[in-house]
Amino acid sequence: MRVFYSPSYYADIGEGHVFPIRKFEFVRHRLLAEGTLSLADLIEPQPAAVADVLLVHTEDYVTRLRAGALTEREIRRLGLPWTKGLVRRSFLAVSGTIGAARRALDEGIGANLAGGTHHAFPDRGEGFCVFNDVAIAIRALRRDKLIERAGVVDCDVHQGNGTAMIFVEDKDTFTFSMHGAKNYPLFKARSTLDVELPDKTNDEDYINALEQHLPQVFASEPRIIFYLAGADPFEGDKLGRLAVSMKGLRARDEYVLREAKRRGVPVVTVMSGGYAADINDTVEIHCNTIRAARNIFDGIEC
Repeated sequence: MRVFYSPSYYADIGEGHVFPIRKFEFVRHRLLAEGTLSLADLIEPQPAAVADVLLVHTEDYVTRLRAGALTEREIRRLGLPWTKGLVRRSFLAVSGTIGAARRALDEGIGANLAGGTHHAFPDRGEGFCVFNDVAIAIRALRRDKLIERAGVVDCDVHQGNGTAMIFVEDKDTFTFSMHGAKNYPLFKARSTLDVELPDKTNDEDYINALEQHLPQVFASEPRIIFYLAGADPFEGDKLGRLAVSMKGLRARDEYVLREAKRRGVPVVTVMSGGYAADINDTVEIHCNTIRAARNIFDGIEC
């Protein structure tokens, strides 16, 4: 199992920002310290080529983003302050997801310790998401004739509205989003399959909903699955509104990953959101995803 990570996944967005940008390095450090990962497992990506990003995003948006020429309204919608570091980390995160996808096609599993930025639209960023890394990766793999059909399993608590819009007319991409019905974004896009959960959904109801609907993704016969393993359905998340425990989220990860392996479908894990009151809880949930992937694809009983 190869895991993509760069120290430059960190960018200075100001102390006290609700987005816990330190979580990427904390996840990496914890997984190395406990031995789940070794340094040999880690691959540092180089920034994605502009041509790759333009497979999804408009030239106008990418050009103005790189030049620091976004409008104040665009910055507010993005929710992150513009810096050169933010631009660099965005290109790196895209590359990490593309690289993890290529590894998954070769080895069955790949991971990026970032990514899952599913609120980014072709012409704008939104909700802390600059580029839509999963959409770019899907189109890059298609351009290189590595896949035709793809599936997106989005288990972030917020609907993947950008991803849904990008692929709304694409019959070869099955977009599945299981999210809080009353959470951001206020106006939802239309995924291939949207599963809307009421506030305070608990472990049992959450897993039951996943088990009921996930088989539809596999029925579409994807060549690869992109799994957005959001930490924000957690009961202690500041932006989540659901009541899923850490144990329940680990069970979610294990179910998705086991089904992918059992069906012989390569899977890419990306981190997506997480805003727990204690950042250590968010870090632990993200670490559990990688632990589950390592155990399941190495044949170790979880």
